[in-house]
This record gives sequence, C-alpha cells and structure tokens, in this order.
Amino acid sequence: MTATTNPPPAAVQAGPSTPAQASLYQRLRTHLAVLKLHAAAEALPGVLESATADGLTLTAALERLLAIEVEATETRRLAGRLRFASLPTPATLEEFDYDAAPAVDPQLINELATCRYLDSATNVLLIGQPGLGKTHLAVGLARKAAEAGYRTYFTTATDLAARCHRAAIEGRWATTMRFFAGPSLLVIDELGYLPLPAEAASALFQVISQRYLKTSIILTSNRGVGAWADTLGDTTVAAALLDRLLHRSVVLNLEGDSYRLRDHHARNDTLRKATTGNRQPLR
Repeated sequence: MTATTNPPPAAVQAGPSTPAQASLYQRLRTHLAVLKLHAAAEALPGVLESATADGLTLTAALERLLAIEVEATETRRLAGRLRFASLPTPATLEEFDYDAAPAVDPQLINELATCRYLDSATNVLLIGQPGLGKTHLAVGLARKAAEAGYRTYFTTATDLAARCHRAAIEGRWATTMRFFAGPSLLVIDELGYLPLPAEAASALFQVISQRYLKTSIILTSNRGVGAWADTLGDTTVAAALLDRLLHRSVVLNLEGDSYRLRDHHARNDTLRKATTGNRQPLR
C-alpha cells in the first residue's frame, strides 16, 4: 500500500474570480468592518495580492493582515497618548545638544529614556538657569514615556496652581486631584519662575503628596532646592515637598550659558565677520 502525504498548504488566492468567491470576499470585508478592524479591511486586497505573488500560506497571510491592524492600532493609541500629554513642543531627546550642555550625562539620559524609572515611581528633577535645556529634556522624556505606553501629562507649575484654584472655587477639587494623580508620569515645568501664593503652594504639595511612591514626577526649576522656600513662601511646605520629591529621585543640575545667549553671540559674530572681518563677537 502506497503511503500518502498531505499536500502543502495552498497559497491564498489573490482575489474573487467567481460569484461565490466574490461573495465570500465581501463577507470577509464586512466581518473586518464589524469588528472595527478598519486598517485590515482596507489592506485586504493588497495582502491577498501579495500573498499570491509570494506564495504565502493562509496562516502567513493572516499574520501579515493582522500585523497591519496592530500597527495602525498602536499608531492610533500613541497619537491619543500624545494628545493627552499636551506637550508644548515637538522636542525629542535625539535632538538635544549635549555639546552645549556638558553638565548633562548622555548615559544618564539614555537610561531615563528606557522609562525604567517609572516602574519604581522615581522622580526626576531638572535644575538650572533658563535656557539650558530643562524643558527640552522634560518634553523629550515625556515623549519617550508616551511612546512606551505610559499615560503622561505636561503642565507648568503656574497652570497647575491655577487649575487647582478654579477647581476649589467650582467644587471640583477631588476630581482635579484624581486627574493629577492619574498619569504614570506628570511633568511640572517652570517651578520658581514666578512666586506662588500660599494656596497654590498648598495645591502643588497635595498633588505631589498623592503621587508619592506611586507614580513619577519630572519637575524643572530655575532655582536650587535650597531656594524653594522663597518660591513657595513657606519653609514648612517647601521642606515637606522636597522630602517627598527627593526620597526617590534623580537630580540633574544643568550648568552653562543659555542657548539663547549662545545664539545671540553667534549671530553677532557672523554679522561682524560679514561687515568688518573682525572675529571678536559683540557683547
């Protein structure tokens, strides 16, 4: 008796060639649409065509089709996370100029870009004078967190305080506190640029307290931590706030000249060279 072998799986047919096949094809498109697999539905004709050309099995063709849907879903979800994050600029870590900020350790930034600090609810404090790239780094790290699937939100210290103030007046304090407690990463930019009234400092403290050891904060400030009591107007509140922020944290002190000042000198230097040939920059 001759042994029989199973034939290899047939390649997927490119498109409907009979009324029955056309009906089956349309039902498949309908199934994908009902399941809201819209990217897969749109890609179906091309996948069937390439499957025939490449001799793909049914399993391989299905994997290719679903991979398109997964990619579209991930792109859509990332776009939603970025909308929610409210990042003020399109800055990325890849664009950061380390040569102009020698105090910033690229290896440390690369480690933070992995987002592992979020798993341990570690905070990141970026401290330095204006124009050194604090907000750029904060936005870049927030973008990395959103890309990694973490819910992220960006605000300034003054906007956070104003939002909490309105919430207290309108009876939405608890809802607002839950909002700021929700994201895996909360970025608070520009602490110290403007003095905060007592109620604003209290709101900031409560936001930080409810996130303590649960979720991460990136905070930027133009003032060293020793001067935060002046910013917050209360030594006790400043000490309690720092106690929570620094308990589990990474602190980056940025030093050097403002990039705006560097650009100013570069433009003046270029102008002087063009008009007088003098290489000394204007001051």
